Amino acid sequence: MENLKLELKNKIVEVLNLEDVAIEEIKDTDPLFGGGLGLDSIDALELIVLMDKDYGIKLADPKKGKDIFESIETMAKYIQENRTK
Repeated sequence: MENLKLELKNKIVEVLNLEDVAIEEIKDTDPLFGGGLGLDSIDALELIVLMDKDYGIKLADPKKGKDIFESIETMAKYIQENRTK
């Protein structure tokens, strides 16, 4: 699971163009939205696309996204349990 968390951090920085964020600065339990990385609703859409494209996970219920995208930890756990790729 540690490899998946590191992979997620790399992909988030790359896909969302977070040029001033070093991967080492992102803690597994930091909030992705609001405080923490300060992502917004557009970023949430990018994360949904990333999960579909890279892990074969389609989020049918956008409300679940709030829980899934809480942190790197929660994303990795959800991906590990639901991935098809």
